[in-house]
Amino acid sequence: MRTEKPLVNRVAKSGIHTINLEHFYPTHPIVVFDIADYLFRGLLLREKDFRAALAEHDWTQYTDKHVAIHCSNDAIVPVWAYQLVAIMAAPYAHSIVEGNQAAAIKAHYLRVLPQLPLDQYIDQRVVIKGCSDKPVPVAAYTELARLLTPVAKKIMYGEPCSMVPLYKKQ
Repeated sequence: MRTEKPLVNRVAKSGIHTINLEHFYPTHPIVVFDIADYLFRGLLLREKDFRAALAEHDWTQYTDKHVAIHCSNDAIVPVWAYQLVAIMAAPYAHSIVEGNQAAAIKAHYLRVLPQLPLDQYIDQRVVIKGCSDKPVPVAAYTELARLLTPVAKKIMYGEPCSMVPLYKKQ
């Protein structure tokens, strides 16, 4: 009679800490404020008309949202226009960035990752999970690796079953 050995999850027993960046993905909706919608003939920003349009705009729709301010047209938009939109949205928005949705996601990660409690990774082996269902920007992986380097014993990338070694403390 053959006795079967119980299945053992060697990855779980290895002491490797896995960080899944997908867990830090923005939970607040991201909306794009397109300055192109306020351009005269799609090319020119008229200050008086722009200010009037912003004064009439319903800014409450940005409550607790990440706002990305950009211009989808190839128009030359003065810097103050972005600043004015940011000032108007600031009392309502969760965050505001210049750029598109991808820029808002990147900015979110660069704001959140430095707040991680890194003490738990001191002299630990850490794998930064590679696959995700959400569009985690490369900048998030880069920033996390930078933050972990001074504390972690070893940093790897990928899945616990197939990791790429990135860093080993000397």
